[in-house]
Amino acid sequence: MTAPSAVDPAAIDQLAAALHPDASALFITGAGVSADSGLPTYRGVGGLYDDQDTEEGVPIEVALSGPMFRTRPALTWRYIHQIETACRGARPNAAHRVMAALEGRLARCWVLTQNVDGLHASAGSRNLVRIHGGVHQLHCTACSWSERVADYAHLAPLPTCPRCDAVIRPDVVLFEEGLPRAALQTYQTELSRRFDVVVSVGTTAVFPYISRPMWLARQQGALTVEINPGRSEVSAAAQLRLESGAAATFTALATRLGI
Repeated sequence: MTAPSAVDPAAIDQLAAALHPDASALFITGAGVSADSGLPTYRGVGGLYDDQDTEEGVPIEVALSGPMFRTRPALTWRYIHQIETACRGARPNAAHRVMAALEGRLARCWVLTQNVDGLHASAGSRNLVRIHGGVHQLHCTACSWSERVADYAHLAPLPTCPRCDAVIRPDVVLFEEGLPRAALQTYQTELSRRFDVVVSVGTTAVFPYISRPMWLARQQGALTVEINPGRSEVSAAAQLRLESGAAATFTALATRLGI
């Protein structure tokens, strides 16, 4: 992993100038945004696994896939539990808080996040596209039962529905599953309205629907910004790159904007 650089004051000034009250902005966030909240940034759903296979000898993408959940739900739930445990107790950091605050300062401000940890919502973001869902909302795979939970401490290793006894699951997008319809509709609607500034924060942007807003914004003449210590799939699309960590960068931006 590339070590973050010091925050570039000139780049902060340029970004702050673009985030004026009449501006519209889209922030696209990945696991790097939650790193300063204590969550790991490596691969997997929510960025929680390294390149080793699971104890069962299958890649984590297979263990956390829709087909595996349908055939061996206990195996998938083992790693879903690990994801929730890694998220448990984490609190929003400066990056989450500043993005939430910008909703009240800009003409239009949205966050598109891949993270399932719920920290953007906890920080106060409401214009939020959770493209991969979230770990805290559970639903039954057989009936209409659903529940929002603070954590999984009370859940069995393979939790079942209190109403019909079928297996339950969180509202997260597993590998080989489609994106949630409502989130995808909001994503498409907001992109069609265009943004003046698009900022990619803490993501490698390997999924096409995550990289697309940056490339589209570049074609449309918007300011494109990347905040990421390392290079990613959208680095070439960024007119402005800050190789600093998310929390440090947004702390500096908040100071510059007087937030």
